[in-house]
Amino acid sequence: MAAQKKKEEKKGKPAQEVKDAQPAADAEQKAKEAKEALDGLLDEIDDVLEENAEEFVKSYVQRGGE
Repeated sequence: MAAQKKKEEKKGKPAQEVKDAQPAADAEQKAKEAKEALDGLLDEIDDVLEENAEEFVKSYVQRGGE
């Protein structure tokens, strides 16, 4: 009877691993999308600064010891 229980437990484990793998895959996908969005935003900022660097520096105002 104990041997039968072990077989049932072994059969149940892969299904649990598949269920656990899905949220990890979703998290990886969300992280990848967030990274791509951030990279795009940083590229836009770089482009603007390349075109308007002097204007940006002149308009920068230091406040409160920052």
